[in-house]
Amino acid sequence: MRLVKLFSACIALGLGVNGAGADDALAKRELAPTGKLRAAIAVGPTPGVMFAAKDGATGQHHGATVELARALASKLGAPIEFVPYANSGQIVAAVSSGAWDVTFVPVDEERKKVLAFGSPYCLLQSTYLVAPGSKIATLAEVNRAGVRIVAISGTATLRASTLASPNAIHIAVAGPAELVEFIRENKADAIAFGREELIAIASKLPGSSVLDGGILNTTLAVAVPKEKPAALAYVRSFIDEAISSGLVRRAFDDVGSKTSVVAPVGLNP
Repeated sequence: MRLVKLFSACIALGLGVNGAGADDALAKRELAPTGKLRAAIAVGPTPGVMFAAKDGATGQHHGATVELARALASKLGAPIEFVPYANSGQIVAAVSSGAWDVTFVPVDEERKKVLAFGSPYCLLQSTYLVAPGSKIATLAEVNRAGVRIVAISGTATLRASTLASPNAIHIAVAGPAELVEFIRENKADAIAFGREELIAIASKLPGSSVLDGGILNTTLAVAVPKEKPAALAYVRSFIDEAISSGLVRRAFDDVGSKTSVVAPVGLNP
């Protein structure tokens, strides 16, 4: 009887190991159908929690999303290929093209229609930066006729701003560099963007100020195209491990985003 139990236990253990291997193999087929892990990244002038930047000398991308994508590819055992876009809206718009396999973008309900979100790893708040010399001091004062708000096209922040400030004029641009240009050239009165990014922008615009409060509270999460359950389970597990191991915190700190808040493990998107 004891031999039978031992034999049964060995079979169960073997099935468990084989099952895990099968799950990993299926995840790899779903995550890297071309043999490479193609990570879609938003590229701007400076690296941060959301945006990556390209080194002019080496041609290499760097930023928090880049480090997470590289770690995911290493865990998966696949080479990494970065697919750059100007912003997260362009990344989401390209999902049906099949040009990328995984990405890291802010969560909102509109995006859930085409993306399957894994674990969030960063808590985000979007708000406004107002131009130097502006008398606007509160979020409510931004929502006035004639106030010009510039934001990045196709983003959750732009959608939130149009809801929070319907009386204002909204101007959509391709990327972060244009946000600063519009303020400097007096083409806009306020920028709608993530608080961390706005704090960095404020250092380049003496006299500007970042308003208290937020127009959007959301999370930054890993995502894959819908209908890929094995891929989704794999990236969810990867992010949970990356949070627990401190990888996410180090990736933020390495790009100077030391005040960015790491999400707790297991948070739902």
